[in-house]
Amino acid sequence: MSTTAVVVPGFPVALVPSEAWAWHVHDTGVAATAKPHSDLFVDPSGASSTAAESMMNAVRLTASAPTGDFTFESRVGVDFGATFDAGVLLVWVDERRWAKLCFEAAPSGGPMVVSVVTRGVSDDANAFDVPGAEVWLRVSRVGPVFAFHASIDGDTWSMVRAFALPLGEDDEVRIGFEVQSPTGDGCAVRFADVALTERRLRDLRDGS
Repeated sequence: MSTTAVVVPGFPVALVPSEAWAWHVHDTGVAATAKPHSDLFVDPSGASSTAAESMMNAVRLTASAPTGDFTFESRVGVDFGATFDAGVLLVWVDERRWAKLCFEAAPSGGPMVVSVVTRGVSDDANAFDVPGAEVWLRVSRVGPVFAFHASIDGDTWSMVRAFALPLGEDDEVRIGFEVQSPTGDGCAVRFADVALTERRLRDLRDGS
């Protein structure tokens, strides 16, 4: 395991691991196995800071985002083994300001697209069920707005949510990958067809 920067096909700059962890580069992306009992989530119910911070242990692989508009996408596959196992595209500022778009194992048993936005504490929103073992996820920035989109086929995109994060003039926004297994003993996650493009979405709603 290493903290050495990782060069991922489709991503124009090297990404830095949050801790020593095995990230495996392949032809169109990167893969990793989630740490057992790991997550990124700040409990909105008012749990103690210790309890909240205990679920900030998922491993991440991130780099500085472009300063202007961009789209960042990947086809995500997960070997689900336990509830809330997930592969994630991540927007990160610090431990109290971040957002994630997840391909996640739902409590009902099937996979679905889920999003979380954290501004001090986290929210949690289910988007739609996924009838298969993989899904396309996309993070975009349009001016001050971030957007999450997902697609079953990689062609037709559905908006999951649009949101803003509280940013100061000197704050660095990072984007990248996260793998998690909150209730399980780890899961293998594959990010394929990775693409980061500095472009502005024409239509925030349909992701075009």
